[in-house]
Amino acid sequence: MATTNRELADFLRRARARVDPAGTGLPHDGRIRRVPGLRREEVAMLAGVSTDYYTRLEQGRRITPSEGVLDALARALGLDETGRAHLGHLTATSARPTRRRTPTVQRVRPGLHQFLDSLEGHPALVLGRRTDVLASNRLARALFTDFDAVPPRERSYARWMFLDESARSLFVDWEEQARTCVENLRLEVGTHPDDPALHDLVAELAERSPEFAAWWEEHGVFQRTFGTKRLQHPVVGELAVQYESLTLPGDPDQTLFVYTTEPGTSSREALTLLASWALSESPSRT
Repeated sequence: MATTNRELADFLRRARARVDPAGTGLPHDGRIRRVPGLRREEVAMLAGVSTDYYTRLEQGRRITPSEGVLDALARALGLDETGRAHLGHLTATSARPTRRRTPTVQRVRPGLHQFLDSLEGHPALVLGRRTDVLASNRLARALFTDFDAVPPRERSYARWMFLDESARSLFVDWEEQARTCVENLRLEVGTHPDDPALHDLVAELAERSPEFAAWWEEHGVFQRTFGTKRLQHPVVGELAVQYESLTLPGDPDQTLFVYTTEPGTSSREALTLLASWALSESPSRT
């Protein structure tokens, strides 16, 4: 059994380093800052806890802060809601023994497959744990890549984003989209620390992608809920798509992503053209 939680220690140190002391209201004490961010005693002061207590937290010790202390730490470190949730997951992890489990195979129910296929004018896909692509409709496969042609063990959105050159050429904002993938996986590691396949994926991507390795070390977290992706598609050219994500009832580890375009724009025209092209290229898959 590990005596410390390295994820918690790393997250707190990096969050502390990102805080601008000038914006905290702390008085200037005249000391030269040799490293960026706040000192441990300053975080403790802002959060209303002792320096010793915060130091033990930052060391990843197996102690369980109250919700009030976690809220105070989140405010002191300038964390958003996603960062606060991640902090809670990591402190809960530090208070329980590490265990290994074999996650059950995720499957999309037939009715959801039918729903995806009915969205003929909108790309849609379902992501599971580890950004596994569990299902996609014809237009999503035409917009991004044919995930159905990828071996099931490799059918990961993050793996495609970092290891497939077609993803780099498809996204005009590849760096932004790729960094989001990293930060989403960081969040998932905090939520599912005992998923060996998740750790295997992270290790593979860190070994094969310098960008992934560098961004992983930053320990940022992000929850994908909505946003925009800018694409340079090989068939229809430039377009921007907006996405909304919906967590599915009955399986919180499955998320439905639906992509739309703004009416009356060239992006809407491009997506309509792509839908016609996809319909003529291949039959619907179920």
